[in-house]
Amino acid sequence: MTAKRSPANERVKRHYLQFLKDAKGRDEASLDAVAKAIERFDEYNRRRDFKKFHIEQARGFKAYLAEQRNARTGAPLSASTVCSTLAALKAFFKWLSGEPEYRSRLKSADADYFNPPDNLARIATAHRHKPCPTLPQIRAVLDAMPAETEPERRDRALVAFAILTGARDRAIVSFKLKHIDLEHDLLEQDARDVRTKRAKTFTTWFFPVGDEIRQIVVDWVGFLRSEKGFGPADPLFPKTRVAPGAEHEFAARGLDRVHWANADPVRAIFKQAFPRAGLPYANPHSFRSTLVQLAYDLKLDAEQFKAWSQNLGHESCLTTFSSYGTIPPHRQAEIIRELAAPPPRMSPGFVRQIRDLVQSELKAEAR
Repeated sequence: MTAKRSPANERVKRHYLQFLKDAKGRDEASLDAVAKAIERFDEYNRRRDFKKFHIEQARGFKAYLAEQRNARTGAPLSASTVCSTLAALKAFFKWLSGEPEYRSRLKSADADYFNPPDNLARIATAHRHKPCPTLPQIRAVLDAMPAETEPERRDRALVAFAILTGARDRAIVSFKLKHIDLEHDLLEQDARDVRTKRAKTFTTWFFPVGDEIRQIVVDWVGFLRSEKGFGPADPLFPKTRVAPGAEHEFAARGLDRVHWANADPVRAIFKQAFPRAGLPYANPHSFRSTLVQLAYDLKLDAEQFKAWSQNLGHESCLTTFSSYGTIPPHRQAEIIRELAAPPPRMSPGFVRQIRDLVQSELKAEAR
């Protein structure tokens, strides 16, 4: 039998989520994750009043999480899911211990009992290599994508745009035509209109991924402006217009002049595009790793890499290195083997030429 919800618990949960939104500036996705974590504990605890919290409840909940399984896959909950759930509850109970109605019942230290085991935390936060497509593979995907109908042209341009700019999928669905400047090869990621991460505003200049990829995006923008009559405030990647046909069946009928509501259609486009080219699925976010691998291939100096990092919207190069710059294992092996090999020996003739050059310059200076 499901326990009846506690009005006091529901009230304080709403208060906490409002605090996170208004005082901490958390976005809706973060709030949803926190709400889910608290609800999970509340349900496990049979809706007991949070004023009656005891550290044994935290201990029991950690054991309970260890036994739970993913509803979709049937696999045990991942270390990252367990740790993020516990972190959300720890923060909630620390906040709760400072609230007037709860401070006499809860201590701030009580929240520490939601800390995950060290081994689990290390597993959850470990950096692992995530494969990303190479630039030639992305070109092959673009070559394999059809471009007959308006939605097909849009989909192909979207994939090209993702590697040309490194934009995140949530941002891609919110760009308007006014944000792209083809004359200067740049994209204004303006947080007033664009769903950038942490509402950050920055400018991205097109990455050097090839003229053919850039041209796909240029042609798409020209199509929207010239043939569709789209203006600056219209979406760069509009949603598909669905309407009834002659047989009263609903089908795609070109493009609507509105944005997609979320990034799900972007991921769907990628899921169709990569298998069509005979390649494993790569999500839109992986293109940012592709761009960092390209930076390695270009052998950028410190100033150039800093510009590349800023182009991705990173304030620190360390973010670029740690989040996207993991070197693939095969390349790691190549580098280590190259370092282990003895350096090439200079020929005696070359050494003699250098010595003679240095001596002649010294004599010239002596004069």
